[in-house]
Amino acid sequence: MNLEAFILGCGGMMPLPHRHLTSVLLRREGDLFLFDAGEGTQVSLRRLNLRWKKINAIFISHTHADHVTGLPGLLMLSSQVDRDEPLYIYGPPRIAEYVESSRRVLDMYINYEIIIKEIQAPGVCYEGDGFRIRAFPLRHTKTCYGYTMEEDPRPGAFHPEQAVALGVPRGPLWSRLQAGESVEAVDGSTVKPEDVLGKTRSGRKFSFVTDSLYFPEIAPEVTGSDLFVCEGMFERDLLASAIEKKHMAAFQAATLARDAGDIKKLALIHYSPRYAEQELRVLQDEAREIFPETVLSKDRMRFSIDYVD
Repeated sequence: MNLEAFILGCGGMMPLPHRHLTSVLLRREGDLFLFDAGEGTQVSLRRLNLRWKKINAIFISHTHADHVTGLPGLLMLSSQVDRDEPLYIYGPPRIAEYVESSRRVLDMYINYEIIIKEIQAPGVCYEGDGFRIRAFPLRHTKTCYGYTMEEDPRPGAFHPEQAVALGVPRGPLWSRLQAGESVEAVDGSTVKPEDVLGKTRSGRKFSFVTDSLYFPEIAPEVTGSDLFVCEGMFERDLLASAIEKKHMAAFQAATLARDAGDIKKLALIHYSPRYAEQELRVLQDEAREIFPETVLSKDRMRFSIDYVD
């Protein structure tokens, strides 16, 4: 089952000619999930030829303009195609007010159901087939949430030679064993899944964190992430400014990745517009001193999130 993340925009505060505002699309087979919808989200969706009309749910971190200004256009665009299923929007308090006031003032034509759920407390906010999306609090100038998408553990690897030795012939019984059912062998004995399966294997995990002060309690929320997308807005020399504005420096994002444990890759995002493209290198360099598996996300960059085993 494919799992991919697409960086639709990596900028913070204001869009630049080659840097849209923060937005990330997660695609898990036929399911599409959007995390934030900054200005320029539609442009990247179109350029990547992604099936935006199939977006299941949108998760908003907070209601600052650089994270939601792409949302009204996206909602209107979705009315130009046939959509049978509702669109879910999750976010902090007042996200419903923002969506509804935008619909009213802009006189939006919406021909599908929009279901808005305001997050009141940390916990699982969305569940699908074999995965769940969890919200957890960040510390910003207004209520803000980070999100993780985590899959259920997978059964262990199937050992066909073991099944044959126990008297289970190739065929439907193998599928039942792999699905966790016990079956009857040819001699009438019972063969359990654990008799032919290896140790349980982990699923995959994606984490999204922006905008927030650094605080160590973020680390346990994102531990085990195969891809950790985290803001790295400033360099170390501007830490005082980051703290004043309740944002993170790149080295602090790397500190979270290091301390969380079992993070496969850190992708920095939400850069200050003070940095031209060639100047972003300082953020990556400072982060890599702490967490070597760090990359600078760029608009329309794709990450494949693969199983470890």
